[in-house]
Amino acid sequence: MPEKETIERARKDKREGKAPSTQAGEFVREEIEHIREGKHGARSTKQAIAIGLSKARRAGVDLPPPKNASKETREQAERDTRRAGKKPSKRRSRASTKALKKEGHSAASKQALSRQAHAAAKKRSAASRSRSAKKAAATRKK
Repeated sequence: MPEKETIERARKDKREGKAPSTQAGEFVREEIEHIREGKHGARSTKQAIAIGLSKARRAGVDLPPPKNASKETREQAERDTRRAGKKPSKRRSRASTKALKKEGHSAASKQALSRQAHAAAKKRSAASRSRSAKKAAATRKK
């Protein structure tokens, strides 16, 4: 279950007309913080991001399933979207937390996050990166 502040920050982003991915970013940030404070671990930075996006979908953020992901990932994203607003299963929640507690904490390190961001950016075209930068500049608070 996401923290109240995270949900509030995501709602604020929605009110300001920000993209669903920006709203979901709040949940990813929360997940990274959880790993850093030792609440649980993650096998990789990708896993930490995936957990955050899943939480965002379950909290009601209108985030579409990824287009270029595997069939299983897309189906899971759709299931998460359908679960929006419903209470999570206590037993499953506890089981996943128990499994994550056994994982390491280096997935949330600055180096790991930097490596992940660099790898993700490298996959995008120059035009796509430029478009994003221009959009960010246009929506930046003055």
